[in-house]
Amino acid sequence: MTTEECLYRKYGGSPLLSFFQVAEILHRSPQGLRMTLRSNCELAHKLKPNQVKIGRRVYFKVSDIANLIDQSSYQYQEA
Repeated sequence: MTTEECLYRKYGGSPLLSFFQVAEILHRSPQGLRMTLRSNCELAHKLKPNQVKIGRRVYFKVSDIANLIDQSSYQYQEA
């Protein structure tokens, strides 16, 4: 099972993840994720282009978050 399939299964099959769900996936508090997105760090540079705003709410595509997780786990395996 791929990372994307796991996320779809865990979060109800929706193609979008809420801000709070992404914070949970990344093991951060929602406020911690907000601070990360405002900073000038590598994670912020990877997450910002993947944001989808619907009204005042921020969502992230499941496929983008799965790719981010897969890329970061690949980098840890190389080190």
